Amino acid sequence: MTVEPGHARRGEEALPEDRYLDREESWLRFNQRVLELAEDPGLPLLERVRFLSIFASNLDEFFMVRVAGLARRMATGLAVQSASGRQPREVLERISAVAHELMLRHAVAFHEEICPALAKEGIDILRWDELAQTEQERLRRLFRDRIYPVLTPLVVDSAHPFPYISGLSLNLAVIVRDPERDGTLFARVKVPPLLPRFIEASPNRFTPLEDVIAAHLGQLFVGMEIVEHHAFRVTRNQDLEIDEDISEGLLQALERELLRRRFGPVVRLEVESSISPEVLEFLTTELAIDDNQIYRVDGPLDLAGMAAIADLDRPELKYPPFVPSKEAIAADAGIFAAIRERDVLVHHPYDSFTTTVQRLIEDAAADPRVLAIKQTLYRTSGDSPIVDALIEAAEEGKQVVVVVELKARFDERANIAWARKLEQAGCHVVYGFVGLKTHCKLAMVVRQDADGTLRRYCHIGTGNYHPKTARLYEDFGLLTADREVGEDVSALFNHLTGYSRQTSFKRLLVAPHSLRSGLVLRIEREIEHHRAGRPARIRIKCNSLVDEVIIDALYRASQAGVPVDIWVRGICALRPGVPGLSETIRVRSVLGRFLEHSRVFAFEHGGDSEVWLGSADLMHRNLDRRVEALVRVTDRSHRADLVRLIDLAMDDDTATWWLDGDGTWTRRSAMVDGELLDIQTHLVRSRRWRTVDG
Repeated sequence: MTVEPGHARRGEEALPEDRYLDREESWLRFNQRVLELAEDPGLPLLERVRFLSIFASNLDEFFMVRVAGLARRMATGLAVQSASGRQPREVLERISAVAHELMLRHAVAFHEEICPALAKEGIDILRWDELAQTEQERLRRLFRDRIYPVLTPLVVDSAHPFPYISGLSLNLAVIVRDPERDGTLFARVKVPPLLPRFIEASPNRFTPLEDVIAAHLGQLFVGMEIVEHHAFRVTRNQDLEIDEDISEGLLQALERELLRRRFGPVVRLEVESSISPEVLEFLTTELAIDDNQIYRVDGPLDLAGMAAIADLDRPELKYPPFVPSKEAIAADAGIFAAIRERDVLVHHPYDSFTTTVQRLIEDAAADPRVLAIKQTLYRTSGDSPIVDALIEAAEEGKQVVVVVELKARFDERANIAWARKLEQAGCHVVYGFVGLKTHCKLAMVVRQDADGTLRRYCHIGTGNYHPKTARLYEDFGLLTADREVGEDVSALFNHLTGYSRQTSFKRLLVAPHSLRSGLVLRIEREIEHHRAGRPARIRIKCNSLVDEVIIDALYRASQAGVPVDIWVRGICALRPGVPGLSETIRVRSVLGRFLEHSRVFAFEHGGDSEVWLGSADLMHRNLDRRVEALVRVTDRSHRADLVRLIDLAMDDDTATWWLDGDGTWTRRSAMVDGELLDIQTHLVRSRRWRTVDG
């Protein structure tokens, strides 16, 4: 039996009210860790540039989704006190304070660290006045030929209302004076989003696109005097809301909602610190925003565009090249024979996605013994070989069932396109459940083997079927022909595509029915093992830890004396190391070359470890509003390797961030603390981290 947060079983003391960290601030502290990588002089320079860009794009999404969602709930009267005890307005005020601090720090890193370091390497980010005359002449020709034709200046006067400013668009606020009437007018010029964010004035010398436009405003407002101009940028609510109970199809409803998304309310106004008070007041009045929604920083704005600089062909300024290992399944071995022989555990990007997971689907499409392929697709690439293989299989007459999640945030348009393409090829396309996102990562191939046996070959993973992100995201996948797993995955696909109400499985834990309760049960078992004197320990690797029921169960385990190790990438609402509450809990974070994305749950279980991996994070949305799946890993060497990897990340001699009970993250890096192990570099160098056994 489980309990709701804040309640205790008979004989147990109630847990303290202030036991949760604020999830929104915890996310901002995650993005602070990304910024610390940009600030780290020990990293390759263009990788620091990339982290600078990632920080900016992360913060954009945070405002579009989290801040906008909170503001929307407050406006509709639906906002409630957070689990951390803060009232909604207190949360917004704290978000504003921390975000202001981080955005200023981000600008300082750009101006005082990144730009000077780039200049030393012959890469210059310059404002218009810093360009040579020959460079300005070249950009004048570029403006005339490529930029001027797509600009549309919009003036504001009695006949022209203030224009709509789309979300994340970069704009110039321009004040012009009419010499004949001696009056001033406000005009807005949108910076074209399809042109490069930074224009190359000459080899390896770049200037912001808005500077090029600003230098030619006289050509847009002929006969007018340009009084002043300032860059500004608006962030709007872009979280997706859709009523799935409407009579029209989900596909059409989603397409309609995507058109509405860019018209959401404003949640942030970014302006350059040089903006005049008069222009700023005009913008805030017209956009109807409060002072705490204004973010003044030294320009240029929108540094997410620095990703193009990070992509420059300067390999000496990047991480060394890395080729994933192809040893998981030998190239000369049949993939079905290899999986029949034993379960295969793959660890991306260290193990090749192409020669394992992608190969499974491609070989299945071409194999005449394969009768059916079933797969979930949450996100995939624009030129997906997996989608191509599914289409090929359908055209070959195989039964192909694809569960496409149309509501994958910010990938909705791509998924709509893939859904239509798959349908046209003859695949059975299903869009999952009303009210639930299908987030589990499952593939199943049904094959009649040479001995006449009908077998199911399954892949259960922690990451998307996305060949490009598989080279950047750290994920695990289990390839197996185990009968119990095959029966479970078959039943789960029937649940996804039909009206099956099956909620219990042999080797799977599935949200929203059994995953939370299954994890809590195993946490409680560790308490029992510890009290009985048997080996007990809990190890968790996840992206986020927010769910209060899980956190409270971990607190109870710590109070009972069970050691708990948590490796988290992003949000963590649990307070570790608090006397009497969480003294045996340690929380670590790893950020680096690859995005840590896998979810692993390991329980000592009295000495016979029980290990699970899968798609679910410990958040309300994953446990309550998504279809998620964890699979129990039964191979003893696989279990040992997964446990060993978590232990390596938790080791004091590994470079990580440590979380304190007050929410502070402290970085232990080799730059400061001497020789520490970088776990990702270690895995790259070892190529195959797992023990090779017979």
